[in-house]
Amino acid sequence: MKEVVSYDGVHCANCSAPMQGEYCHHCGQSIHTVLKPVHHMAEDALETVLHVDGRLFHTLPPLFTKPGFLTLEYFAGRRQRYIAPFRLMFILCLLAFFLTHIAIDVLTEHRLTESVTPSVHVSEHTFDDLQTPAEVKHLLDEKVAELDSAREPSLHLADAKLDDAEKILRAQAAARIAVLQGAPAAGSSAATPAKPATADAEDQETDDTGKRHRGRTHGSTKIHFTPVAWLPEFANARLAHATANLKANLAGISQGGAAKDEAIERIKAGLFGVLPQTMFLMMPLFALLLKLVYLFKRRLYMEHLIVALHSHAFLFLTLLLAVVVALLKAWIEPHAAWAAYPLRWIEWGLALWAPVYLLWMQKRIYRQGWAMTIFKYLLVGWCYTWLLGSALGIAVMLGITH
Repeated sequence: MKEVVSYDGVHCANCSAPMQGEYCHHCGQSIHTVLKPVHHMAEDALETVLHVDGRLFHTLPPLFTKPGFLTLEYFAGRRQRYIAPFRLMFILCLLAFFLTHIAIDVLTEHRLTESVTPSVHVSEHTFDDLQTPAEVKHLLDEKVAELDSAREPSLHLADAKLDDAEKILRAQAAARIAVLQGAPAAGSSAATPAKPATADAEDQETDDTGKRHRGRTHGSTKIHFTPVAWLPEFANARLAHATANLKANLAGISQGGAAKDEAIERIKAGLFGVLPQTMFLMMPLFALLLKLVYLFKRRLYMEHLIVALHSHAFLFLTLLLAVVVALLKAWIEPHAAWAAYPLRWIEWGLALWAPVYLLWMQKRIYRQGWAMTIFKYLLVGWCYTWLLGSALGIAVMLGITH
């Protein structure tokens, strides 16, 4: 039998109220002291962690497999076994964006390693067998076309290697044409005097083949900030700082090379830094859309907010699983190509399950016919897509000015 503990004559150390149990009924403070041996503190911490893990195991499976189940449980008052909606959404949001940020770099490197090496063999004797300048120019055009076909704008590291290969080919072609025309080879002491090292000559170089080499204009980005008279001083200072960052990032991207890589990293860091806040702002807007669409259901705004939190928690969990599958596929594919096919089917399954889940969830919670549910689902989805697109556009702008 459970031992009955008497608390007669025991008073709360915080408010002096008579104790009727382990916790004060007046202020809520525990009767137990916090001055405990270390092993007792470790036991309490372990109990807390196991308790949270237990709620995690009770929360995530139904969140992903049972549309609307957690929301209905929350409305019914059965909340102790599950993680609170806002905490659940908050944790999954941070994990999803954190892993996505890492996955972008990992998958980009994976694509770089798998990118096809151009079939142009740059050797010292590429143009040695040609007898006329026209043949040299024709072969150079073919080689440059092969390099251009291997270019991919998103893979700037591969483009840098292709640029180096093109420079070598153009230098060899210029040297061979000089020999065929009876002039001193490019780079010899008797060569034509070099042009002055001006900014224009550095940005745009024209070789002896008569074709202008692909160069990058390093001109300064002409973006200037004019203070707004009606804004306070701190707001103008903030805008001036953002404008300076925008100029620096755009200039870095236009320069290419290491400066471009640094600018892209700054932009990505800024973007992923504001994405969680952006999504938090979208929660009340999504709940407001549900409130307007289901106005005659006479539900409280807080109920729609719980629906919004659980919906976004599911989306973040789906994004998290999709990123994990993509990383797993990138890791396994080089060693076992056959394993990429079931993983690709899993990715497609996740993409199809998300809209079906949200429709099914809306049907179970608001209990309307399928025709009306589908109509309201499409209406809310259309409005939310525009709101989300605008919010993401603002987030991108904030990322560029980081």
